[in-house]
Amino acid sequence: MTQVLTTHDKYLADYQELSTRFPNNGSKWLHEVREGALASFDRLRLPTRTKGNEAWKYTNIRALANTSFQYAFTPNVEGVKAAELKELAPWDDSWASLVFVDGHYVEALSTAASNSSRVLTTRIDGAKIGSLADAMTTHKDVVEAHLAKYALAESDGFTAMNTAFLNDGAFVYIPKDSVIEQPLHIIFITAGDAQPTVSHPRILVVLEENSSVTIVESYLGVSSNPYFTNSVTEIVLGDGARAERYKLLMENANAFHIDTTQVYQNKDSAFRSVSFAKGAAIARNNISVLLDSPGSDCFLRGLYLTSGSQHIDNHIDIDHAKPHAKSDIYFKGILSGRSKAVFSGRVLVRKDAQKSSAVQRDKNLLLSKGAEVDSSPSLEIYADDVQCSHGATAGAMAEDALFYMMSRGLDVDEATRFLIHGFAREILDEIRPATLHEYAEKKILGSLPSLRSGQEL
Repeated sequence: MTQVLTTHDKYLADYQELSTRFPNNGSKWLHEVREGALASFDRLRLPTRTKGNEAWKYTNIRALANTSFQYAFTPNVEGVKAAELKELAPWDDSWASLVFVDGHYVEALSTAASNSSRVLTTRIDGAKIGSLADAMTTHKDVVEAHLAKYALAESDGFTAMNTAFLNDGAFVYIPKDSVIEQPLHIIFITAGDAQPTVSHPRILVVLEENSSVTIVESYLGVSSNPYFTNSVTEIVLGDGARAERYKLLMENANAFHIDTTQVYQNKDSAFRSVSFAKGAAIARNNISVLLDSPGSDCFLRGLYLTSGSQHIDNHIDIDHAKPHAKSDIYFKGILSGRSKAVFSGRVLVRKDAQKSSAVQRDKNLLLSKGAEVDSSPSLEIYADDVQCSHGATAGAMAEDALFYMMSRGLDVDEATRFLIHGFAREILDEIRPATLHEYAEKKILGSLPSLRSGQEL
């Protein structure tokens, strides 16, 4: 009689098979990291309990936890065509790209070769943009110094699972005083299979002193079947380093997406992030930033659109550990149907973090009576010389504004479109790369009929 594995046991069995197929790239260090992460995952499990679990109080992941996902040991490359990829994702031929299908790096679809002149405007000695698996050999010291040192496997079951399955990913290393002029585009696309699949994207970005880079992350799906994307990104900024990160969540309506991003900032460094989310049955974005030196600056913006029964959760944690640091958080949501959004933001200002400045805002536009928002920004302050504020709002479209626009000759659909677009523009205008800005604008405008009707995006 064939034994039916529990979903948890299925993950453990897939890990054992992965260890046989991909034996840690010959690295004893990686083997120990993965084994330790597996032990953490086996102990922590997935956070299915919401009662008494403040971090997951408003997000029920039982549907995810109860689905048996097959790890994609080999990518379904045939399911992704280069021309199709350019239609799905924001595309600019001047950008370097790293493309991953079902969690695996696909060089044939990528344009970023290691130290390639088409990646680096000026050839930069020592820079590395490419596969994490390759970097474990070519930049072993950098990888071992930083990988899995910020997003800790002991912190939660999702991070532990991602680290246990760590085999490849994207690696970006920019040495001291180096600038990458054009954006780097990292694309994770799920081609999937007939049965639900899971992938564990991993990104490690290390910027040394006074270096800078702009990174675009796109998460896409060409499969209409359920799948699970469990991603982890670690970003390390040296003194004076500057990183811009744009994240696009464009999964299908049956997908599950859990992302953990951990940022570590040194003196006078600047981290600027803008996210755009549209799609997924359940999505969760965990963003943690440690401002660990004076002068560090964190700027986070987010825009999310939900409809039907979709659910998105933005969980943000900013730690002001040292004085004279700044953080500025501003998220906006547009919800329709029976969809739900959660925003939980915590800003911690430690005792010695005097002269800190922290702003936190979350605003939501509800287009239907069935849409729901749970917003809980919070401040935890132990210093006495700070400037901190937080706030959250949620409401329906203003009837007087709608009436005013209709009185000027617009029909109700056109007036609604203008008002929704106007609400979103404050975040859209923070997207600096022109190609990306145009792409996001089109996605907003293309979603308006679905948002008004409450259908799945």
